[in-house]
Amino acid sequence: MYDVLSIGEMIIDFMPQETGITLDRVPGFHKAAGGAPANVAVGVAKLGGRAAFLGKFSTDPFGDYLIQTLQSYGVQTDGCVRTDEAKTGLAFVAIDGMGDRHFHFYRNPSADMLLQEADIDADLIKQARVIHIGSVTQLLPEAFAATVKAQKIAREHGVIVSFDVNFRLGLWRGREEEGRAKVRETASLSDVLKVSEEEMEFLTGTSNVEQGAAALLALGPKIVFVTLAEKGVFYKTQDLQARVLPFRVPTVDATGAGDGFVAGFLRQLVDRVQGRSLDYSLSIPEEIEEMARYANAVGALTVSRLGAIPALPTKQEVYEFMYAGRRRQNVKEAGKR
Repeated sequence: MYDVLSIGEMIIDFMPQETGITLDRVPGFHKAAGGAPANVAVGVAKLGGRAAFLGKFSTDPFGDYLIQTLQSYGVQTDGCVRTDEAKTGLAFVAIDGMGDRHFHFYRNPSADMLLQEADIDADLIKQARVIHIGSVTQLLPEAFAATVKAQKIAREHGVIVSFDVNFRLGLWRGREEEGRAKVRETASLSDVLKVSEEEMEFLTGTSNVEQGAAALLALGPKIVFVTLAEKGVFYKTQDLQARVLPFRVPTVDATGAGDGFVAGFLRQLVDRVQGRSLDYSLSIPEEIEEMARYANAVGALTVSRLGAIPALPTKQEVYEFMYAGRRRQNVKEAGKR
């Protein structure tokens, strides 16, 4: 069994050699593997989970590099399909003085966008405890149909469906209404839904977090997370809602912060749902908040470093960050008494 099977895009992020300046002034870049679903897969693997990836890759050298990157972190790649009909997608990234990212994409279309229903490996989905998807691959009708097919197979076989909207407005320019409708349909077939504040407002028309989360929950998910940057994360289920405070760290690069959160939450979730239902795990507020706190720690460590995949922490690093420092402080205080 795989803890998490990620489905969707993996592309090349060209990260800036210098931050705090606009893209046109960046003197140079270095390549890094990126793409939200791929980040989640690697994040789960680095946290000690069993991860797999399903997506479409170009036969170009960048496609080779991306698959090799997954394999180097222990992510299973039998679901990686190759095509010579398109090149690997590229994203050039600028990072401003606050650590926020600004993207310029080259994908017209890129290989990941050519995912089709025939590429969906039903047996691989049945071997997973969770499938995780995003919205970027759904730009073309065939890829959207493939995503929906994967969700339906998962639900038929009791596999949890996780969906991080990760909506890139620049990719949907002129097709915003279509994008909103596709995201809402995808959310209706999901169990775990994660959105940012901006995405929540785009999808629901309200900036009120409680109202927006309630509107998204009404689409069908069992739990909705709204990430609030430095304010933490708000979650809502049918019976529970609360805000979980963040860990305070200097932000170096916000790339992969949400993916780190998702990887952390799903890694915790799969351990807790073994032998019991998802509904039960999501009925205990202490459990949800403990899982969300762990996820916040993963996200915090990710933003404290440059890049996405290289910045995602290991299980040991999260432990040290969350618990070891506190334990040393307790020992020190006990010695004074």
